[in-house]
Amino acid sequence: MNVHVDNDLKENAPDHENGCSSIYGEEETFKLKKLLKRVVLGSSFYQRKFEEAGIDIDSIKTLEDIARLPLTTKEELRDAYPLGLQAVPDEDIIRIHSSSGTTGSPVIIPYTQGDVDVWAGMMMRCYQMAGLTRNDRIQITPGYGLWTAGIGFQAGAELLGAMAVPMGPGNTEKQLQMLLDLKSTALASTSSYALLLAEEINKRGLRDNIDLKVGIIGSERWSPKMRSRIEQELGIETFDIFGLTEIYGPGIAIDCSMHDGLHYWSDHLLFEIIDPVTEESLPDGTLGELVITTLTKEGAPLIRYRTRDLTRIIPEPCKCGCPFPRIDRLLGRTDDRIKIKGVNVYPGQIEDVIQRVEGVSSEYQIVLERNQGRDSMLFRVEIDGANDLENNRNRAGFLKKAFRDFIGVSVDVECVGMGELPRSEKKSKRVIDNRDM
Repeated sequence: MNVHVDNDLKENAPDHENGCSSIYGEEETFKLKKLLKRVVLGSSFYQRKFEEAGIDIDSIKTLEDIARLPLTTKEELRDAYPLGLQAVPDEDIIRIHSSSGTTGSPVIIPYTQGDVDVWAGMMMRCYQMAGLTRNDRIQITPGYGLWTAGIGFQAGAELLGAMAVPMGPGNTEKQLQMLLDLKSTALASTSSYALLLAEEINKRGLRDNIDLKVGIIGSERWSPKMRSRIEQELGIETFDIFGLTEIYGPGIAIDCSMHDGLHYWSDHLLFEIIDPVTEESLPDGTLGELVITTLTKEGAPLIRYRTRDLTRIIPEPCKCGCPFPRIDRLLGRTDDRIKIKGVNVYPGQIEDVIQRVEGVSSEYQIVLERNQGRDSMLFRVEIDGANDLENNRNRAGFLKKAFRDFIGVSVDVECVGMGELPRSEKKSKRVIDNRDM
């Protein structure tokens, strides 16, 4: 296993020798105080929040004091539509990005030149963590436009000096042609689309004709089994990248070649873990909801933003030697849990069940129904040898038992052949909830 730690990563890491915690220190305290002064002067959004909460920023003297500041929610960002989050004059804004707005008003995030430069720098670090250099050719398949994904991957590639191949989403025929003709060495993609491309490449017998060596994969939760399939079918090493439109976009964290948690850029971002119910801060190493403060963001800084992502801060230093701290791979989101028969089920738990049963693929679909007031859950999953009835029954039986033993819920199981469940060029829709239809 190669361990990639670029000198730039070591040189830019904060010095935490005299810090007030195992991760953050005086430098971050200084940046936090500076951020608070900026938002009090320039952000009408935080001026109102702090006034309503009775916050005097001069009373925030240490990083521990941040727990006294109010949390910021996605709903508040939607209510600020269109530009209520802007914290600098109009002439300083050079670009906006937006969330999808599928469940309400979109969130509009304004960016200054400084924000764009910081984001590109974080993305470049991610590529360096994955061992990429200016000699690489990075095929970028996430979307462009209002979405943050495509342009973020491109800016980082250009800052690194690598060749960006800005394909955008879909058009699999063209994607394959560029992989072959341009000899792309790295793929930036969602896990769903990486799997689709991998299956198509193997179906056409193109595996020996492509030059891919690295996959930068993100935008959705993906299981260890899915990761293994993508790596085996494409012959690459994958790196799990993390980001949110509200913060910058992709590139705020990525795993290294140890693949034991994701390093995040603590010189620009302050990570906390809270109990999602009580909202109390939790110690390092404890699973909870990730809360992010953007220490250096200018256009739309966010303070204690509730991401809804479930993870933990890993307190131990990484064996790779990179000094930047880590969070664990995401278990799921507090708002994407399935409640069935009084039991909360998270995607990470389902992936753990799949991992325990041999011969079961990474691809699954859940169908929830309600009949005469009773809920039921059908778990559809791809398996090897689905046409063998005895094998099919055995796999289904193992899965039913695993759901009962490890999650505490009874489910119906339908095993189907490999490739029979829908594939996606973006994110896979794994849960179909018919209970409220």
